[in-house]
Formats: sequence, C-alpha cells, structure tokens
Amino acid sequence: MQIRPAAHADLPGILEIYNDAVLTTTATYDYEPRTLEHRTQWFEERQRDNYPVFVAVGDAGRVVGWSALNPFHARIGYRFTSENSVYVAADMRGRGIGKLLLAPLIEGAKARGLHAIIAAIDAENEVSIRLHAAFGFEKVGHFKQTGFKFNRWLDLVYMEKLV
Repeated sequence: MQIRPAAHADLPGILEIYNDAVLTTTATYDYEPRTLEHRTQWFEERQRDNYPVFVAVGDAGRVVGWSALNPFHARIGYRFTSENSVYVAADMRGRGIGKLLLAPLIEGAKARGLHAIIAAIDAENEVSIRLHAAFGFEKVGHFKQTGFKFNRWLDLVYMEKLV
C-alpha cells in the first residue's frame, strides 16, 4: 500500500469512493453523487490554498482511499482550523488504510501552520470515532438530529485535535 500526495490522475478514484459513500453510507450527508468537474474544482482549491490531499494506492495502482484537509469556515478568524476527510473504498475497509491516511494529514496540518483539526463524524460511525481517538482527537461536541439522510435523523459528533 502506497500513501502519497494526490494528483489530478487520482480524481476518478477519489470520486468513485466518495460517490459510493454518498449513496450507501452516512459518512457524508450529501445525497447526490458529485461530478468529476466538481471534484476537480475541489482538488484545485485544495492545491491553491495549500490543503493537503493524500491517496492510498493498492498494488494494481487503484486508489483505495483518500484523505484531505479542508477549510473549516471561510471567515478569517478560522484560518488556523481545518476540517478533515478520510474515505476508504468499501471493499478495503477494516485493513488499517484509514490510519495510514490520517497520519500524514496531521503532519500536513503542522507544516501548514494550522492549530486545530476538526472531524465531523456521524455519531453511529464508531469506526471513524475510534480511528480519530487513536490519533488524539477528543470529542468536543454532540449535535442531536442535525443531519437527515435515508429517511432518518442523524446525530453529528465533533472531534478536535490541536496540532
């Protein structure tokens, strides 16, 4: 398994993983799959603003996971805080890929001069909560019924790591 900074050529694989999560999980509260054009714009914004994006690439060259730092809020006072994303292909979950993808994000946050990383996680996603806790993220908020997907209300947990 190779972990490396993402490139434009990785965007179809990143998009496939994200769109599967949109359609089958509550890891994102998006309802509609995204387009390659949207994902390209997202990636170029991350590059322009120096937010790292990493991919996990399997033996056959397939993107099997990705992670990114994202702006937390647009207001200037939040410029030292980032929100993270970690997604793994459905058939590759449970193999430690999330751990491999989260570690370089923390180093990337330090290198960028960030002070805090926020993880917004569906409260039922115990795997993601445990993953973030293993890297020193602490639960700082639990918002009840703030999301709605698959015909049900969803709670959202905020976890934070100071870097």
